[in-house]
Amino acid sequence: MTESHRALKYLKPDNLPVRTATTWALGYAYQLQGNRAAASKAYSEALSISQRIGHMMITIMATLGLGNIHEVENKLHVAAETYQRVLDMTGDPPLPIACEAHLGLARIYYEWNDLDTAMVHGQQTVQLAKQFEQTDRVVAGWVFLSRLKLARGEVNEAATIIAKADYDALQHHFVNQITDIVTAHVLVQLHQGNLTAASQLAQKHEHHISQARVYMAQGDTSAALMILEPLRGQGEAKGLKDDQLKVMVLLAVALHEHGEKLKAKQLLLDALTMAETGGFIRIFVDEGMPMYKLLCEAASHEIMPIYVGKLLAEFEAVELKSEVQADQRLIQSMKSLIEPLSERELEVLRLIAQGLSNRQISERLFLALSTIKGHNRIIFDKLQVTRRTEAVAQARKLGLL
Repeated sequence: MTESHRALKYLKPDNLPVRTATTWALGYAYQLQGNRAAASKAYSEALSISQRIGHMMITIMATLGLGNIHEVENKLHVAAETYQRVLDMTGDPPLPIACEAHLGLARIYYEWNDLDTAMVHGQQTVQLAKQFEQTDRVVAGWVFLSRLKLARGEVNEAATIIAKADYDALQHHFVNQITDIVTAHVLVQLHQGNLTAASQLAQKHEHHISQARVYMAQGDTSAALMILEPLRGQGEAKGLKDDQLKVMVLLAVALHEHGEKLKAKQLLLDALTMAETGGFIRIFVDEGMPMYKLLCEAASHEIMPIYVGKLLAEFEAVELKSEVQADQRLIQSMKSLIEPLSERELEVLRLIAQGLSNRQISERLFLALSTIKGHNRIIFDKLQVTRRTEAVAQARKLGLL
């Protein structure tokens, strides 16, 4: 940033090609610093000059920069229009730089819960990014696709993709992708019931919001709140609206699960107010049943009824589809067993996968410890294994978890 300011100070006013490139670089530096207002101003200036002199590449890059700023400011509709302008400029077949616009549109359509359109843009991102050398855009595309696979309930595919992204990022030292990779990887581990691995990953990278998710998965809402409440304050102080919204949504769920329902509903109202203009859907749906319960309570108190009603309808559509897919996988898995597991045995198996002891399972299900041990023996016999770790591994292989 210092060098850009120095260059602009000494460059001649009529040296517009170099000045516009330098102004764009200044905008990018401001964006990396988190100074979004200054970044937007610099990008707008670079765009104005580049359009005047016909500098197409800077026009594209400055427009992309503005699209990024609109997106992180939660102005998703404006961002989508901006990214689309980039695609219109990059032609057909598109220039490789169009991968960034496709990735932005992929994220936005994902948030609007149009997963098919998001998939198309995500795949285009990876295809175009492969034309670059030594860039992290392919990895960014893979991270997005893993999140999309997870949303579709394709957990094993998500795990494979994020492992590939992680490996490539480490090989090429793509440090800017580490945070997004950790976020996605922790979510995959949580969906697989690997709470210990998820916790270790979040702690290793000091990724606080992921650690809060792990605590919530473990039922320790107090520990989650100790992380999330300071994070909310930090987000507000920095004015980073995308981070603010993510923390507010998760914090509302944590407060509700902790029993602080009035505070949860007020915070949910704040989050809904911030999210409605952008048309956010997945940020709520991805929180699963705890958010669904919170939204149901909001609906009963007529809190933002139109928006909440839309979110609940989306929730129910997603849940119904997930249940159908889960039933199909379960039926197929049961067919491969000599004797299928009962509903109770599946319930015990899921709790084993979460790392609960026999005593904890007995307390959770209000069953005698001896009954739980009996279920364990039957589960092991049916899965043809001899210990807990083998049972969980075999269950995942069969798609029972």
